[in-house]
Amino acid sequence: MEKSIMFTIQSWYVLGPIFLLGLIWLIGKAKSQGRKRNIGQYIVLISFEIYLLSIIHLVFFPIDVNIGIYANQTPWYKTINFIPILTIDAKTFLLNVIMLIPFGMYLPFLSKTVDSVKKAAKLGFMLSLSFELLQLLIRVTLGNGRSTDVNDLLANTAGDVIGFLICKRLFKITSLKRFFQWLQR
Repeated sequence: MEKSIMFTIQSWYVLGPIFLLGLIWLIGKAKSQGRKRNIGQYIVLISFEIYLLSIIHLVFFPIDVNIGIYANQTPWYKTINFIPILTIDAKTFLLNVIMLIPFGMYLPFLSKTVDSVKKAAKLGFMLSLSFELLQLLIRVTLGNGRSTDVNDLLANTAGDVIGFLICKRLFKITSLKRFFQWLQR
């Protein structure tokens, strides 16, 4: 008799502990470093952690585990979209662009070494690629119905670059420059 395993993993079971561990790590790192951070820098770091966890919530959860006789019978390799641009769903593409605009805006505050569009695009692409590969891994191992799409990589990278360019433009406004420098690490 074949058995089936079916349940749903809600995000709070995973993201709640990750958030607490992130705060503990942040506090520990701050105490171990000789350099002092101001309250603005802590706000940037904590808000960035919340933002990343929100993205993870949107991209991965809920995870519907479905293993066994009632599992999705579509082979995992058929859930990957390798065809760029021609297969774009405009709404999903736009939402993926919007989702990573804040990531690009955070980059100049998190690292002064991210000072070019090329570096920002590389980081946005790597984050997006990580998401797509993790979605594929979850699909293969747990039977979740998420798909992997090359268009998501394009949209996420575009959103990251747009956010970076917006932030760089804001840095040029004299009245904001000092405040932004105060927030930088």
